[in-house]
Amino acid sequence: MRILLRLLTALTSAALLFSVVQTPAMAASQSGTHAWSTDTLTLREGPGTRYAFTGEISPDLAIKVLRCQKLWCLVDGDAGRGWTYKRNISFGAIPGDWPNGLASYPRGGTVCFYTGVNYAGSEVCLKTGQVLKDLALSGLDNSFASVRVDGTSVDVCRDRFFQSYCERIVVSQPALDKYLLRNLSSIHVY
Repeated sequence: MRILLRLLTALTSAALLFSVVQTPAMAASQSGTHAWSTDTLTLREGPGTRYAFTGEISPDLAIKVLRCQKLWCLVDGDAGRGWTYKRNISFGAIPGDWPNGLASYPRGGTVCFYTGVNYAGSEVCLKTGQVLKDLALSGLDNSFASVRVDGTSVDVCRDRFFQSYCERIVVSQPALDKYLLRNLSSIHVY
């Protein structure tokens, strides 16, 4: 009985300590693409204005984009989680717009995907301008584990038609991010 009481006291203390020292970064989702709010983000229950208002996120704050559907993205920030219009989100490394309005991503090279980590296994290489909206149509859905990038950049997404979790990859990765490892369904090479 005494051990149970001590355990209960320790668990209660740990929970109280965790709730008191929780930082803003801990409030946001651990998964998702890092981004910034460029304007006040109006949060809604679903992707569109017909869904109920759930809150707002102030401009120039770090957020996580959990997934996007056409012009709407599900975001998570310190002020809450909800769907917001994509135009008020910056996916850059810094808040706000990029100098001259565009990020300077490399273009004009090749990218090779591998079924194994450390560039092992079967290889599929793509050139600038190639777009694969649904890898299942090529028999390649959810098969890649690493990527070698040479003089270009590539958008990759977990779901077909560039939805769900996405990343812009600009350097080679011997192992893809844990959310993309053997979970790629769409690719766009720049």
